[in-house]
Amino acid sequence: MTHSIKNTFMTVTVSEKGAELQSILGADGTEYLWQGDPAYWNDRALNIFPYVARLTEGKYYLDGALHHMDIHGIAPYRQFQLVSNDGTQMILELKSDPETYAQYPRNFVFRIHYTLHENTLETIYEVENQDSRCMYFGLGGHPGFNVPLTEGKRFEDYRLRFENPCHPQNVCFNEACFVTGEQVPFDLEDGQIIPLSHELFDNDAIVLTNMSRQVTLEAEGDPHSVSVTSPQMQYLGLWHWPKTDAPYVCIEPWCSLPASENTITVFENQTDLIKLDPSNTYKNRWMIQIR
Repeated sequence: MTHSIKNTFMTVTVSEKGAELQSILGADGTEYLWQGDPAYWNDRALNIFPYVARLTEGKYYLDGALHHMDIHGIAPYRQFQLVSNDGTQMILELKSDPETYAQYPRNFVFRIHYTLHENTLETIYEVENQDSRCMYFGLGGHPGFNVPLTEGKRFEDYRLRFENPCHPQNVCFNEACFVTGEQVPFDLEDGQIIPLSHELFDNDAIVLTNMSRQVTLEAEGDPHSVSVTSPQMQYLGLWHWPKTDAPYVCIEPWCSLPASENTITVFENQTDLIKLDPSNTYKNRWMIQIR
């Protein structure tokens, strides 16, 4: 089942499965969100929780015991329940149950708040620890955006422009997409710009840190653009399906990194995971702005 919120600037549709965005439709009929295509990538905008991307062998340690978890955690594969929808804001939630506990042995509530503010969609991730033990988790967004946004434009006409000049570091991955532990400078044109090309993603995702926290997908002469702002996320993933001409790009704010190569992650030891004490609540806010 899907649910929608709208104002004079946009209509946003969300599926109960994964609380995943299905559409960001502008008032002029422009569809900003990638609509999924099995020839490239069938998803649209995953919500990642409680672990970002891959675990080595799909395994991790917590409380001294070995557990299994799928790529991007639990949230993308689960049905969320609609808590409220007042027309411009909706809240969906996922409560732990025996199936989630089998993969992630903690009692929790994961809520996703979607709110429209003029031409901006605000997303708030809220995690409530209902367990007697500390929670360790990562989370992030994985939205894809159509490229081109306007008929007559080409993929290569677009660029990613950071709001402020910055000197990002590129987090290095091996061929299996696990973190090597190295970071190298990632050069930007004029200190702010990444020109888009399909070849940019031939080696899979680009994951940056130490970057400006707002990035805009835009093209000269195109009145349409998308900005992603993620003030609380220290990493930014950029991706489309490698070695294809996929007509989209994912702009992914992450709070933590995937597992290191050849290492079974110990959640208590991964320093960029969020640590949440019992009875406490964590919130993380990020935004998508359309023009």
